Amino acid sequence: MNGPLMKGAGQKDFLDLALFETATLDAILEEAIARKKARAGRAHGMADDDCPLQGRVLAMIFDKQSTRTRISFDIAMRQLGGTTLMLTGNEMQLAREETIADTARVLSRYVDAVMIRLLDHEMVQELADNATIPVINGLTRNSHPCQVMADVMTFEERKGSIRGRTIAWCGDGNNVLVSWVHAAVKFGFALRVASPPELTVRRAVRDWAAQSGSDITFGTDADAAVEGADCVVTDTWVSMGDEDTTRRHNLLKAYQIDARRMARAKNDAIFMHCLPAHRGEEVTNDVIDGPQSAVFDEAENRLHVQKAILKWCLR
Repeated sequence: MNGPLMKGAGQKDFLDLALFETATLDAILEEAIARKKARAGRAHGMADDDCPLQGRVLAMIFDKQSTRTRISFDIAMRQLGGTTLMLTGNEMQLAREETIADTARVLSRYVDAVMIRLLDHEMVQELADNATIPVINGLTRNSHPCQVMADVMTFEERKGSIRGRTIAWCGDGNNVLVSWVHAAVKFGFALRVASPPELTVRRAVRDWAAQSGSDITFGTDADAAVEGADCVVTDTWVSMGDEDTTRRHNLLKAYQIDARRMARAKNDAIFMHCLPAHRGEEVTNDVIDGPQSAVFDEAENRLHVQKAILKWCLR
């Protein structure tokens, strides 16, 4: 008889920052920083000096379009010596004619790990529960942990340790914000959130933050949130799967990050946005293209963090 499903020796999933010890997340970031430094001046097509994932295969499953997640995971796996298999929901039986559990068991016989970008968080969790290989959350409606790991890395490159610093979020209470809430607890920084009441982060996340005892506040005043902050973060007003775009624009237009609002943060504060940006909506050109912007460092750091996550999952 088959026993209970178990990951291989040393293999683990990467689903949400809330599930990790701080020491583990710190180690992943240290690995990412070291690998970035080691690649200075190298062509993107060149493999790393050490290739810990030689011969390994990563299946990448996308139910929606992707630029940074797809490219960064693909290149990350190649630079670590492995290969990738690109799949879309339309090409698979994903929860249509085959259960998620059966899909997980089949994939576990073919590849060494799965990175999945799927809005339905419960389906991603079910895939991980039934796979005997690591599963990485590339984005769900609930959270975006790989992105925020890259954001923390970017902050620390620019300004040193994030512990004890103040991050301001202005805008929608979306999946990226949820991972910022998780990160605030795990990395020990203050997080000030300003969102319209109709689009605040869901109650379960706010309750979890309150129970953690961390310095996290949820409000509606964008100017108050950014006042004296070390970093200002925002995101698009309309994300994949969102409906009623006109209503969302009307609710969020008061949360735009422009030069006036950015000036309320510290003089050396940085601006971050996970991209893609809708210029002239959530952020103005003078901010996203200005000297305080770190958005393209963020985009690059997705690659280095992804490599560290892959190595940790398949160590």
